[in-house]
Amino acid sequence: MTAEALNAFMAAGFAKWDRTGITIEEAAHRFVRLKMVTGDRSLRPGGTVSGPAMFMLADTALYAAVLASVGPKALAVTVNMSINFLRKPEPRDLIAECRLLKLGRRLAVGDVVIHSEGEDEPVAQATGTYAIPAD
Repeated sequence: MTAEALNAFMAAGFAKWDRTGITIEEAAHRFVRLKMVTGDRSLRPGGTVSGPAMFMLADTALYAAVLASVGPKALAVTVNMSINFLRKPEPRDLIAECRLLKLGRRLAVGDVVIHSEGEDEPVAQATGTYAIPAD
């Protein structure tokens, strides 16, 4: 699926997709790049992006990478997700890139790296597994 098709799929399937602030910017087989516009809803005390917001971005990136690779399978679900918070992100937009490490018939394993926009050093890294429903 293309980035445009993925964005349309997410908007149609999730009633409040527009409230996430997430846009799928790039999509290819086994890879996606997402941007999350941050704001008051995603900041925590101390002026940093909250862990739950970063986790949502990581999980969404893995879901999008799976769909970009296997097509619109709405019932693909998270089996496992682990996240490492590496440094305090400044209150600015986040970029997530996900690469699928394994893409099988029933399971996909991916690695997600999250950066603050304009920064080289990652603020978080996640690894996750998605179950892919049978046709």
